[in-house]
Amino acid sequence: MKKELFSLDGRVAIVTGASRGLGKAMAKGLAEAGASVVLSDILDSSEAVEELKKSDFRVIGLKVDVSNKADVDQMVKSSLEEFGQVDILVNNAGILEGGKSEELSLDVWEKVVSVNLTGPFLCSRAVGKHMLKRGKGSIINVASVAGINGSPGNMPYGVTKAGLIMMTKALAAEWGNTLRVNSISPGVFASDMTDDFLKDEEFMNNLRRNVPLGRHATADELIGTIVYLASDASSYVNGHNLVIDGGWTTKLP
Repeated sequence: MKKELFSLDGRVAIVTGASRGLGKAMAKGLAEAGASVVLSDILDSSEAVEELKKSDFRVIGLKVDVSNKADVDQMVKSSLEEFGQVDILVNNAGILEGGKSEELSLDVWEKVVSVNLTGPFLCSRAVGKHMLKRGKGSIINVASVAGINGSPGNMPYGVTKAGLIMMTKALAAEWGNTLRVNSISPGVFASDMTDDFLKDEEFMNNLRRNVPLGRHATADELIGTIVYLASDASSYVNGHNLVIDGGWTTKLP
């Protein structure tokens, strides 16, 4: 096997929601594989940027609301001004809000949809235009197992992640002669978003019982997957949703 298959030397990646958690880990993994990386987030990403710069990685941080078209367009413009190209887009930014569906407010619904679904659409469209002109690129959407199986109390999140999986397939079918679009569906990973769940003993007992590997994952366990889908190692993988859940969705309750 040629190690060059996984090399990202000379490539440029944008990772949204990259200031912490899974986004930060994926940005680090892409940088370790040789890519220059734009860490995009509505939160302050300066700490993550400085941490990566200590390892001499080429990275910049941008404050971006992915649900805002002007912000997204400026993100792409700034990335091109800094690095001259964009080869990889990781649509990772997302929020988890919910509650009982019969009591769910329209404001919560629209907020989750705007970030989790409209955001990836705006980013994919803006970056996709550049990739189509260049004749190559890889877009990776971060969906969730909640977009495959229902999750009580988290209906908006699950619906948007299911929509993101279908967006992946639709864009792969439309753009596949020029660039690749894939998605990943993580199970339970330790992150800021899941911190409260991981402190809940009932949730953890249920997870240990139903996940064949018997545990949750760490953020670093996404790195291999994201580098694979970004690199030439996955050159014939398009429109695929890769589930990374320790086997959780393989089992009946």
